Amino acid sequence: MKFIDRAKIKIKAGDGGNGCLSFHREKGRPKGGPDGGDGGSGGDIILKVNRGLRTLVDFQFKPLYRAERGRHGEGNKRHGRSAENMVLSLPMGTVVRLAENSELVVDLVGEDQEVIVARAGRGGRGNARFAGPRRTTPRIFEKGEPGEEKELLLELKSIADIGLIGLPNAGKSTIISRLSASKPKIAEYPFTTLEPNLGVVKIEEGESFVMADIPGLIEGAHAGKGLGLEFLRHIERSGLLLMVIDVAGEEDYRETYKILCGELDKYIAGLSGRVRAVALNKIDLTSAVGAVLAPPLKKVVTYFKRQKITAYPVSAVRGDGLAELVGGISKLLSQVDAGVLAAAPEPEGTYKVYRAEARFTVEKVGERFVVRGREVKKWSHMTEFTNYDAKSRFHGIMRKIGVREELAKQGVKNGDIVDFEGVKLTWME
Repeated sequence: MKFIDRAKIKIKAGDGGNGCLSFHREKGRPKGGPDGGDGGSGGDIILKVNRGLRTLVDFQFKPLYRAERGRHGEGNKRHGRSAENMVLSLPMGTVVRLAENSELVVDLVGEDQEVIVARAGRGGRGNARFAGPRRTTPRIFEKGEPGEEKELLLELKSIADIGLIGLPNAGKSTIISRLSASKPKIAEYPFTTLEPNLGVVKIEEGESFVMADIPGLIEGAHAGKGLGLEFLRHIERSGLLLMVIDVAGEEDYRETYKILCGELDKYIAGLSGRVRAVALNKIDLTSAVGAVLAPPLKKVVTYFKRQKITAYPVSAVRGDGLAELVGGISKLLSQVDAGVLAAAPEPEGTYKVYRAEARFTVEKVGERFVVRGREVKKWSHMTEFTNYDAKSRFHGIMRKIGVREELAKQGVKNGDIVDFEGVKLTWME
C-alpha cells in the first residue's frame, strides 16, 4: 500500500429533523389541540485515533463525508429519531487543520482519542412545544438546524521513539531491517527510501521501542529540496534522534553532521538539540578490524565525544556493534521527555487563535442589504417562511438581537431586498 501522509476532506454533520405542524383529530375530541412532535438531532462527525492505521490513503479516494440527518417529527407528539454519529478513524499523529486558513483544529496524539470536529444540527420543535395559555392553537414550528460543514487538511506526523536520519545511502534502512521485522526497500542508489518505515525493536521481554526510518536528507531539505518537507514532519514526533553517518563514504563526517543539524534547525528551531546519538555505519568497509578501532575511526568517535554525543561504530550489513547500539540508545530513551513523544513543537504561527466574532454584520451590496452571522444563519435555516406565524417570529428574533435596528441605521426602506444568509426577503415595516 502506498504511504499517504496528507489529504483534504470535506465533512458535513447531519441536519436536524423538522418539527411537525399538526393538530389532534379524534372522535369525541374535536379540539384536541396541537400535537406536532419535534425533529431528531443529526449525527456529529467524530475523529478517533486508530493505532492500527499507518496512512491516510482511504481519505485520498473518499474525500467527502456526510452524517445522517435526524428524522422529522410527526403528529400525535411523535418525535423524530436522532441520527447516529459518524466516526472517522485516523492514524495516531494526525494533525487536523481548517483548509481555509490552516488554523489548528486538533492534534490526534492520544491513545483512542476522540474529538467532535463538526457538530450536528438540533431537531426543530413541533407546534406542540409552542402551546401555552396565551397561544392555544400555535401554527409555529421549526425546521431542523443545519449541521456544521467544514473542509479539513489532514497531515500525518509519525510517532516513534527514535528517528533515523542521515544522508541518502547512509544505511538507515539496513539498520532498521536488522533490528526489527520491518522490510524496507534497500538498494545501492540514493533515495531508495521513498516513505517512512516504522519498526518495533525488542530489547527484552516486555520492553521495546519504535524506530522510524526517515527518507534521506540533503542540504536544502528544509526548503523542499529532495524529499525535504515531505518527510521532515515525521522527525518532529521522535523523542530521540539517531544520526546515521557513512564513515566509509567520500563525505567528511564533520560536514555531514553539520548538514544534518542545520537542516533540522532550519525546519524547527532547536530540533537538533533533542537527545541524540550517532551510528557510524559501514565500518566493515574501513580499516577497523573486529572490536579494535583503527586510528581514523577512533578519531571520529573522539570528535563526537567532544560534542557530548555518544557515537557507536556499526556495520549494518555484518551486524557488528548493533547490540551495543540498541543497549546504548535504550538507556538514552530514559532521558527523553515523555511530552516530546506526544506533542512536538509546532512551527511558529500554527497555534490555534481564538478571535472575538461580531454577533452579526450588515453590509449594503449594490441595491441589496446582506446580513451575515451564526445566529442569523441558524434562524434563517430553521424558519419556514411560507408559514406566516413562523415568519413573524423570525422578524421578532432579528429585532431582539439588533438586526432590524442596524438595518434602519443603514437606510433600509420598504421594498428593499434583504439577504439573510441566503434567504432573500422584501423589507416591509
